[in-house]
Amino acid sequence: MERVCFTARIRPDQLDDYRARHQTVWPEMTTALRAAGWTNYSIFLSSDGLLVGYLETDDYTAALAAMASTRVNERWQAQMSPFFADLGARRPDEAVSRLPEIFHLD
Repeated sequence: MERVCFTARIRPDQLDDYRARHQTVWPEMTTALRAAGWTNYSIFLSSDGLLVGYLETDDYTAALAAMASTRVNERWQAQMSPFFADLGARRPDEAVSRLPEIFHLD
């Protein structure tokens, strides 16, 4: 099981709206995440816009590819793009920075 942690940056003027969107994540999006192998998935957001995500999966590369192939993810990423800082031409799911795990206490 891979434990995956990643970061991104949310625009400070969009924090409240970003939080609100995650109070009502589409059921078809959560179904797609589960089907793609995303488990124990959490998103944390600091008051300065630092986003930290955590998930567990058998194969992170495969889980990303599975989500990238869904229409719901395409729609979700399009709606989430305005919230993120420094995306350039990338989608939010392409702009996250994975952090290496250096310690784990089981």
